[in-house]
Amino acid sequence: MMESVKKQVLDIAQKAERSGLCKHRAGNFSILDRETGYVAVTPSGIDREEMTHHDICIVDLEANVIESLAGLKPTSELLVHLALYKKRPDINAVAHTHSRFATSFAIVNKPIPAIVYECAILGLKEGYVPVAEYGRPGTVDLADKVAKAAEIADLILMESHGAVAVDKDPKEALLKANYVEELAEMYYRALTINQGKEPKAFDLKELTDWEYPKEIKLK
Repeated sequence: MMESVKKQVLDIAQKAERSGLCKHRAGNFSILDRETGYVAVTPSGIDREEMTHHDICIVDLEANVIESLAGLKPTSELLVHLALYKKRPDINAVAHTHSRFATSFAIVNKPIPAIVYECAILGLKEGYVPVAEYGRPGTVDLADKVAKAAEIADLILMESHGAVAVDKDPKEALLKANYVEELAEMYYRALTINQGKEPKAFDLKELTDWEYPKEIKLK
């Protein structure tokens, strides 16, 4: 069932591992097939480098396990993924990572401002990466808090936990997960260089006013 989607989930999960976005067994990834309403999601308790697409679980939006060929449980963070899909009908992929710089800001409950213009493509509706309030992992409470934060951004920090990136396209969700880590590292370095003084951030209008240059003549 959904073999091609399972392979996509495996691909983004292993790419996240290899790029350092998450290590060991932390982090989880999923893709929603809107046509069937089924979600392909990484399992709990297995190293990604040893994982095959047969290990990927299929669930519905009510957390019912539809298929688990390897007999594995879906990630314990499944409720976060499902809450995001229900809150954001425009997305089909979720990447939850534990990257070091982004998670450091999540630990201290500090949102990340739009300090570089690339933030214009990150779905930051209020001009910053928000922090979802702490919720115990694996609970409806956490899922609801993350979904609430996703109303204003495609990137969310989870207090004392990690980061989440969402998008319609799985590759773009992974790209955003990389972006939030790079953004967090730049923010950290800017604060360090500036002796703790906040760097200048773009206001929301500047971010939303971007458009492709009309001077470039396209065929």
